[in-house]
Parts: sequence; C-alpha cells; structure tokens
Amino acid sequence: MSVVDVAKGGTSIWLDDLSRAKITGSDAHSLPSRIAHSGVVGVTTNPSIFAAAIAGAKEYAGDIAAMKNADVDAIVQKLTTDDVRAACDLFKDIYSATKGKDGRVSIEVDPRLAHDTAATIAQGKQLWSIIDRPNLMIKVPATIEGLPAITALVAAGISVNVTLIFSVKRYGAVIDAYMSGVEAATNPGHVHSVASFFISRIDTSVDALLKKDGSDAATSLLGKAAIANAHLAYQLFEEKFSSERWRKQIDRGAHKQRPLWASTGVKDPAYDDTRYVVELIAPDTVNTMPQSTLDALIDHGTVRGNTITPNYLAAVDVLKALSALHISIDSVTTELEIDGVKKFAQAWNELLDNVKVAQQG
Repeated sequence: MSVVDVAKGGTSIWLDDLSRAKITGSDAHSLPSRIAHSGVVGVTTNPSIFAAAIAGAKEYAGDIAAMKNADVDAIVQKLTTDDVRAACDLFKDIYSATKGKDGRVSIEVDPRLAHDTAATIAQGKQLWSIIDRPNLMIKVPATIEGLPAITALVAAGISVNVTLIFSVKRYGAVIDAYMSGVEAATNPGHVHSVASFFISRIDTSVDALLKKDGSDAATSLLGKAAIANAHLAYQLFEEKFSSERWRKQIDRGAHKQRPLWASTGVKDPAYDDTRYVVELIAPDTVNTMPQSTLDALIDHGTVRGNTITPNYLAAVDVLKALSALHISIDSVTTELEIDGVKKFAQAWNELLDNVKVAQQG
C-alpha cells in the first residue's frame, strides 16, 4: 500500500484540511477514518481552510448564535481554536506513540501580523494557552519579521510550524532561528518543529516563465523547478543538522526541525497527481497534502524509496539551466512569499466576512 511505503521511507503523512464535519465524522472523509485507514498522523490548517470550512456550514451555527453579540474576531478565535483542540485530542494516541514527533495539529497566527514580530509572538503564546494541548503547533510565517518570533516562541517551549517558506536561502535562516530558540529553551526536548517548504506554487510561477520563453531548452525544464528546489532544501537540512552547533543540542534532548512539504496538490493537470509526494520521500520529512492528493496516493501512487538524496546534483543542474535562461529562482521565491502572505491575509478577511454573514443571519 502506497501510504505504508511513504511512512517506511521516513515521510509522515499529514492532512492539509480541517473542519468540524471532519472531526465529528459527518464528513465522508472523517478524521477518525483517515487516522484508522489512511495513514494520516497529523493535520495542518490555514486561513483558506478555515474560511472554506465555516462558510455556510451548519456545524458552526450554534456557536455563532451563542456569540451573536461578540466581536467577529473573538468568534473566529473561538471556532478555530475549538476545532484545533478537538483535532489534537483525536491525535493524542499517535502523539504519545511517536513521542511527540507526529500526532500534531497546526494553527496559524493571524496572517495580517506577518510583518509584526511582537504581535506574532503575543498571539502565538495566546493560542498556545487557549488550546492547551501538548501536540499543538503554532504556525508562524517565514518572513523576516517572523524569524525572531520563531526563536522567541521556541525558547518559551512552544512547538512551531514555520510556514510560507519558498527559498533555500530563507529556509537556512529559519533553521538558524529554530536553533537559536532551542539554545535558549530551558527544556528543548519538549519542543518539536517543522519547516513548511512550499512546492507546487514554484512550478506554477516558473512554468509560466518557461512557456513564455518557448525554446526547446525552456520546454525541457517544465515541472522541474519545484522538486529540484525542495531537494536542495533537504540537502541544507542534512548539513545544518549534522553541524557542530546542532550536535551540542542533541545532548540536551533537542529534536530536529523536520522539513514539511506543503502545497503538494498538483495544479497543472498535465502532471502526475502524486508527483509532489513520490518525488519527495526521505527520512525525517513530513508531507501535508489535500484530500484529493491523499486519495490519489492511495489509489495509484507508486513509491520508489528515497527520491531526494540521490538527486542533489541533478537539482543543481536544473537551477543552473534556469539561470542560463535568465530565470532567477530567488526572484520567483521572493515574489511568492509576498503573494503568499497577501493571499492568506485575504483568506483571513474572507473568514471574518463569512462569520459576519452567519452572525447576522
């Protein structure tokens, strides 16, 4: 079974989706079923997921009605933290069995705070306190302002999922921020972290530039940038977590910050719908995937073992070939970070609007 093969390869399967219907089992793809039968060992959320989950869903009507006179931000916080807490409880056995490595559920700080370090830290601590579950992860964007927030939260003993990572260079800064937090933490063994490296959006952006070029050289590179970029990120992960700096923290019980492959739903129908899973298998990784990708993996995914570490040189060649066509991966990833923060902020505003409509209904 492909999901078993993924786990054997060292990649944990998390689901990039959450709703009250999934938690209670009224959804056809309920979390209890996915945990029992589909190898799902964690969940990630984001503003877009919550906006879609709450829009018109009857499961939230009672809570919204009970808070009819409350501020809409307070209602959103109540709805989302209740869902995440309930999901944490569903995964508590996996959390215990894996000694905290898996069984994780992530919730994101308000994306409108992406460029406000102090506010991100404050809300991260607030969410950690409200949800009050050891298997929670607080999602913090990998903006320049987010980096010191990562350090501060980890130092405070809070597990962190760093999101919206696109470039290998920024990923290196994220690892350094995590290590700084571990070094400052009283009990680093209590903290776990993942670094969410986004995949499909890179191919979408680079492929558009390649198609505009139209040459044979450009055409031969279609669909190669995102996976190559991720392979080089994993190479950096191996280097950083075999360094002398990190070895000093191992004796203190510290845990590696695992790479998490995010945005793994294929956006171009011309590509195999499991490619961002089967081409990213290696030890100490996580793949958080939408329901459609998980279904495709179960149905016809072919896992070939470790598909990352044998391909470092090939990944370098891809980026060199892109550079020869005057396509800068650094420029692409910079724009993607800006756009990613903007889209999550828009989704958060959509979430607020959806709740306002329900509140007034």
